[in-house]
Amino acid sequence: MLLFSITWGSVSGWWAPVCLLLGLLYAWVMYRRPLNLADKFRYALAAFRTLAVFLIALLLVSPLVRSTSYQPQKPLILVAQDNSASINTFHPAGFNPAQFVTDLGKLKQQLGDGYEVQEFNFGHELSAGLSQTLNGRQTNIAAALRQLNDRFANQNIGAVVLATDGLYNQGADPQYEARNFKSSIYTIALGDTVARRDLLIGNVNYNKTAFLGNDFEIEVLAQAYQSKGETMYLTVTEDGRQVSAQLIPVTNDAFKKVVTIKLNADKKGIHKFNIGIRPVKNELSTQNNVETIYVEVLDAKQKILLVYDAAHPDINVIKQAIEANKNYELKTSLLSDAGTLKLGDYSLVIVHQPSPGTFGTLKELIAGSKTPLWYMLGAQADASGFNAAQKLIKISASRLEMQEVFAQPASGFTSFTLSDSTLQKISGMPPLQAPFGSYTSSVNNGVLFKQKIGSVATSYPLLLFGDDGGRRLAILTGEGLWRWQLAEYQNYGNHHAMEELFSQSVQYLTANGNRQRFRAYPSKNIFDEGENVLLNAELYNEALELVNTPDVKVELKNADGKNYSFLATRNGQSYQLDAGALPVGAYTYTATTKLGNRLFNAGGQLTVKPLNLEIRQSAANHQLLRNLARQSGGEMLQPSQISRLADLIRKNENIKTLVYEDKHYSDMIDVKWIFVLIVALLSVEWFLRKREGEI
Repeated sequence: MLLFSITWGSVSGWWAPVCLLLGLLYAWVMYRRPLNLADKFRYALAAFRTLAVFLIALLLVSPLVRSTSYQPQKPLILVAQDNSASINTFHPAGFNPAQFVTDLGKLKQQLGDGYEVQEFNFGHELSAGLSQTLNGRQTNIAAALRQLNDRFANQNIGAVVLATDGLYNQGADPQYEARNFKSSIYTIALGDTVARRDLLIGNVNYNKTAFLGNDFEIEVLAQAYQSKGETMYLTVTEDGRQVSAQLIPVTNDAFKKVVTIKLNADKKGIHKFNIGIRPVKNELSTQNNVETIYVEVLDAKQKILLVYDAAHPDINVIKQAIEANKNYELKTSLLSDAGTLKLGDYSLVIVHQPSPGTFGTLKELIAGSKTPLWYMLGAQADASGFNAAQKLIKISASRLEMQEVFAQPASGFTSFTLSDSTLQKISGMPPLQAPFGSYTSSVNNGVLFKQKIGSVATSYPLLLFGDDGGRRLAILTGEGLWRWQLAEYQNYGNHHAMEELFSQSVQYLTANGNRQRFRAYPSKNIFDEGENVLLNAELYNEALELVNTPDVKVELKNADGKNYSFLATRNGQSYQLDAGALPVGAYTYTATTKLGNRLFNAGGQLTVKPLNLEIRQSAANHQLLRNLARQSGGEMLQPSQISRLADLIRKNENIKTLVYEDKHYSDMIDVKWIFVLIVALLSVEWFLRKREGEI
């Protein structure tokens, strides 16, 4: 429905009667003398002329024309169906998953034309339509709710129908995301609340690095369901050699125990450990009885130097985050006192906001050394001196002009991996203060976080990594890390994201401290089934400068002896290989290249583990579904009650059609139909006068 009206805005409304009087006067002057016309024609022609002149005069005054449209929007019913493997694996006797999906699809027909029904299925991600495949290997209920809320923001969402067993193995608690919906959530409780007989490794906590000759511990969460009276036989093997074994009696049907295992780091390098529980009779699944971990044994602690020009709250945050990893030893020093230090004693130097007066000291400190550097900028840093000191990024900015920037994870970064929870936490952190200006970077795929200014994502780097003339560099372009530390503790009660960010960054920067001429390494040692296997390679010339002129060949071999051959692609100044999704198993890899007359090779090992997250829990979590429904004003239904769903939605008084009013203002001269009306009035008047012989 569309309505038009005239609004005068800044123009006085008294011009309307003036324009009308002008039209009447014009018509009276033209038709006051008797004509050879019948009175009915004369009055009609006078009316046409009056209206035409009135409209022309209004065009000269130029008021505004307001068009008002009324658009009804039917209530939107969002159906989200869990398509993960647990739905098909664990269900009560007599339940047919495929038939349930078919019955759920009838909701659109049952509600009729008064509702708009949108159907989705989810596992790791949200997809359009319902699905009967039920083969998803991961479940992220929170992400599905968040994507629905983002996709249909500001629309008339009447209700959300969530059909799931309440089990999730990725993402946050769905109850937090559900609070963002202002509509009712109706949950359909799938799965079986009765646990099945199963032994499994629930989790493994361990340090990824250890020191040569020292003992280190790993913590294994051993779980057992419906297995009271059994004895778990837990073993740890290193490269096929058993290094630990324990017998654990199961004392109840929902058994959990954290087992601490002490091992010895007797040899330098990366060690692979397999942790397993011997299967028992009638066990639900044996895939979750084995876990693989990798531990790197180092010669000694990495020494890190933090130099600064003035006190700042970020310095203590940096110190705490780095020292949380016992493999690192941090020393702090004023930049003015750093001349007495030997840079060769340190694996990394962190430079915090060097000012114009101390860049000379910094140059003397790093001269003739290839020790990795991590620059941290801020309001006190000398932008011109920083630009001259390295080649990765140039900032055209005043040191006094700062702006708030949020961290936006960048795609394509593969130098190291941060967990999804850490990336999600950091992207929600308060803003840092970064120099206001333009940023030009020569780094390809080395940006971990970009700057987001307000709601606008930019290409400006916030945290990037690269190589500058054989020296590995990191650059943080903002200050205010203390805000991140406080926010994380306030929201999560820990500093895990900050500690992981610094631990992984420092590990990357110091990983090649001895400057091997050729190095090949995976982005991580353990890949999930279906995940693309990524490897990186770096080649240095005699001047320890990165080069990627020669080809790099990579060969992967699994335990059965099958070979996979690849040619790495050039990525910036280094190499990268995306080997795609490989079959489950343990692999060794060998990378070879030739620079001049010298051959180089590097190797290592990695594992592609089966993604068995969906069989770790067999008992459905209907309490979660009950809570979701109750807090939103909805209701939890059993699959046998699905026929009630349409009636519940129709009876919910909060689910109704909304009518949206849209007002649009435009100058009268821009309304085309007014010109058409004026031409039509004058044309009809001329035609009638012509026909009656008055012209």
